[in-house]
Amino acid sequence: MTGTIDFSQSDQYTLSIRLSTDGFSFCICPPQHPEDGCYRSYAVNPQRSMAANVKAFLADTAELGHTFGQTNLLIHSSRYTPVPFELFEDEQMEAIFYQNLTRQNNEIVLCNVLGRSNLAILFGMDKLTHLLLSERFAHARFFAAVSPQVEWLSGRNRAGDRSRLYAHLHPNSTDVFCFERGRLQLVNSYTTPTLDDRCYYLLNVWQQLGFDPEQDELHLTGLRNLCTALEEQLRPYLRNIDIMNPSTHFRTTAAGVSGEVPFDIQSLLICE
Repeated sequence: MTGTIDFSQSDQYTLSIRLSTDGFSFCICPPQHPEDGCYRSYAVNPQRSMAANVKAFLADTAELGHTFGQTNLLIHSSRYTPVPFELFEDEQMEAIFYQNLTRQNNEIVLCNVLGRSNLAILFGMDKLTHLLLSERFAHARFFAAVSPQVEWLSGRNRAGDRSRLYAHLHPNSTDVFCFERGRLQLVNSYTTPTLDDRCYYLLNVWQQLGFDPEQDELHLTGLRNLCTALEEQLRPYLRNIDIMNPSTHFRTTAAGVSGEVPFDIQSLLICE
């Protein structure tokens, strides 16, 4: 997606940056004229550390040198854990996080509090990467990439009368969000380098949660070619499969102009 951005007014715009081992991207959205927004992607070097890739990204991308009204930083990673808000305590963040995930050196644990879904998402990121971004964007907000998706989907399913599984397909991983009659049941991410891996995890989750293959729904989003291939492979097992068209849900933001913009960025912009 490309647009015409007047950077002399950048202090009125929202910048959203997404960091993933699959690649980086960013979206600039003028709130008053979202149709003029822009989206860019940036390839990463898998031989470099995340911090080294971020440093190169910041140096190579002139658009990021401007001052923005709001900056959002989304970290796409499987290193997160959801906690019911009634069980969440700030001082216990690291203890809870490392009960579920193996401790790593040089990691900072952050938190997103999600009002719609009554959850806290605890997530980890590399300390040096966090420092680089905090120095460049002093007032930025950090998000686990699953957080805005959970919020948007929770709002969409509040009055649901069926169980629904949502799968966001990335090049080598799949984010899964499951709702039973409007209530969030599961949030998880799986390493899925092949189509068979995606089928295995989705059907296994479906079975474990007791979803009905005739009545309940599977919704796919993310890489379009993967969505189409996965729908074809799962069609013999599940009756109700839908490939989500982001533009039908996100018309009021720049993200709705193009299917290129990742679903997590779209969700964050619409939840603002």
